[in-house]
Amino acid sequence: MFTGLVTDKGEIAAVSDQQDLRRIRIHSSYDPDGIALGASIACNGPCLTVVDKGPREGGSWFDVDVAAETLARTNAGAWQVGDALNLERSLKIGDELGGHIVTGHVDGVATIVAREEVTGAGEWGPTARFTIEAPAQLARFIAEKGSICLDGTSLTVNSVSGNCFSVLLIPHTLAVTTWGERKAGDGLNIEIDLMARYAARLVEAGNGSGVKS
Repeated sequence: MFTGLVTDKGEIAAVSDQQDLRRIRIHSSYDPDGIALGASIACNGPCLTVVDKGPREGGSWFDVDVAAETLARTNAGAWQVGDALNLERSLKIGDELGGHIVTGHVDGVATIVAREEVTGAGEWGPTARFTIEAPAQLARFIAEKGSICLDGTSLTVNSVSGNCFSVLLIPHTLAVTTWGERKAGDGLNIEIDLMARYAARLVEAGNGSGVKS
């Protein structure tokens, strides 16, 4: 379980493929002694399992395996050496829930339609608004002022129009996550709000209709 509050921006150091499995080595600033084999780390949204780890200058490296289902539902198949990833360690009992409840189970890939610089790079840095198109089957779960997880980042939906919605990124988020480099045409891993999913299921069950997600 996660909150969508990114705790490190890692970098892909190596990628290797074997049949339907992709192994990825990620460099991070995490203390290697604090990473357990089998631990779950959200990497740009998907919850991935640490299968190997070790120390390096400035932090640690760890390996994760990305299976066929994750490759099919996320943008992990396009990850390359040198790409940055938003990282978040799994929650511990007693941790502050500063974002919203995130499972790390990505529902699909959304696309950035436009990026608008709301403020320039002043004393605190730029602010940017992104317009994003969600997959049609997921758009109905997205509501104005609701929560959404994009590339592992918990964000508030500013507006909704059809399958498109907008989010506003403050200077801090642009600086410490991969959002600073995001542009129109980029794909984003999207996880809809868990509460929105169950609310829709309850409504549809009450109407006697099936649920499609």
